Amino acid sequence: MNLGLIAKANEASFRKAQAMGLDFLEFCVNKSDDADAFLTDVENLRHFSMRYDVAVGSVGRWKAETLLPDGTPDPEELRIAYGLIEAAARLGSPVYVCGCNYIPTLSYYENCTAAIHLLEMLLAHGRKHGVTIATYNCRKGTFIHNATAWTLIHGHLKDLAIKYDPSHSIYAGADYLKETSEWGSRFSHIHLKGSLMLNGERVDDPPAGMDQTDWPMFLSILRARGYDGGLSIEPHSDAWSGERRDEGIEFTIRYMDKLIPQRCALASTVA
Repeated sequence: MNLGLIAKANEASFRKAQAMGLDFLEFCVNKSDDADAFLTDVENLRHFSMRYDVAVGSVGRWKAETLLPDGTPDPEELRIAYGLIEAAARLGSPVYVCGCNYIPTLSYYENCTAAIHLLEMLLAHGRKHGVTIATYNCRKGTFIHNATAWTLIHGHLKDLAIKYDPSHSIYAGADYLKETSEWGSRFSHIHLKGSLMLNGERVDDPPAGMDQTDWPMFLSILRARGYDGGLSIEPHSDAWSGERRDEGIEFTIRYMDKLIPQRCALASTVA
């Protein structure tokens, strides 16, 4: 496994990742972002990646309404998705992460059928460019985030992967260790975001390793299911923002370095 960080797509992010000893960066081109600006800058990002010897571990798009009200793919979102898949390939990213919105006027079966049709198109484009397609388990902007949807959609699409973040399952009241055990063989990318609840209420998303997630057990189950991909730090805490943001990231790096054999061995060699 290797360790990375969700960051802005610019040179400063690569420079900081190198200084922190991280393996890769992840770029999230969300609905509110200018996707075309990102696509235009791909060659610069590729140059920065080589200059600082920091890989690109994931490219993704969150919260986009990929389906129209009738369940057909949105042509503009499809154009962007194809472009981002091609950008991922150019940047050496092994995975493109996406979701699929739920259409309330359609049945669950119809939504699954529409999602499968869209994802088949993305999978075909991904195969053409050597990029794995994965759906995210965030509860925003997608309904493909639980075992029911995975059984129907991923069960049908054998090469469709899952981007997993245990915090989303924890906050939804799901069993993240059970999900990891049952579906971990389909995981292609992981987000490291802390979660903290008290009396059933969300308190904060502290740095991973400073929260209630059982990270050693989670990573052990991942290994047992054959996972050897990226672990991407996602700073998401209100309490650890501003000047404290980097402190939180560095804490998670030190914590995860003790749990990832490859990085633990490297840290020992450097020391």
